[in-house]
Amino acid sequence: MSALVSAATLGLVGPDGPTPADPARRGPQELRELAERAGRELEGAPALEIARWAAETFGDRFCVTSSMADAVLAHLVSRVAPGVDVVFLDTGLHFPETLRVRDEVARRLPVNVRSIRPRLTVGQQDGEYGPRLFNRSPDDCCQLRKVEPLERALAGYDAWAAGLRRDESPTRANTPVVTFDARRGKVKVNPIAAWKQADVDAYVARHDIPVNELFKRGYGSIGCWPCTRPTRAGEDPRAGRWAMFEKTECGLHL
Repeated sequence: MSALVSAATLGLVGPDGPTPADPARRGPQELRELAERAGRELEGAPALEIARWAAETFGDRFCVTSSMADAVLAHLVSRVAPGVDVVFLDTGLHFPETLRVRDEVARRLPVNVRSIRPRLTVGQQDGEYGPRLFNRSPDDCCQLRKVEPLERALAGYDAWAAGLRRDESPTRANTPVVTFDARRGKVKVNPIAAWKQADVDAYVARHDIPVNELFKRGYGSIGCWPCTRPTRAGEDPRAGRWAMFEKTECGLHL
């Protein structure tokens, strides 16, 4: 499927080319219908076409989120939307290697990195909820340091892109390329949902993409340092996240 055919099917291309994104904010029902149609029409489309559809459809009301494990998604979207906002949740508990990727992305790529911090510093959270909340109640810690900050960060957008892939874990096996995020009332775009690790590696090599150094040290998935360990042979990439708990997601993508 070509980008033009896909966009035309969705009513986004006129006889003279792409129709500019409507600057008016769309309502939840319109966004839901748009997401459902796009999810059907763009399934199987190349990642760049999915990203282009989102950029053309939502304009400045579209952003990218990144954990800075790598800059694949930020780079991909910047090819069709230079200057796009890239939201990074600065939890205060990231590995230094992760922050280095963030800084390199801001320096090298044509994007606008927005570092969003929780309302409470780690010290303030310790004072209010007790020390090492991540050890006692990781769901509450993620809520305070990731989920709530993302809600604030996305307030001005109608759509957001995430780097979820179906091969990452069983919980992500059915990830759609476009869906409606009912919890937030926004369109969620997953351009690389169908990619395998080999596709990621090839893209990184082709475009010289910044990648977190922790991958070379055995980490399969990278989050906050207290809740992340290297993975073992035979484990899925996310097995090193919250390894002592019955928890596989921080709550951003549920």
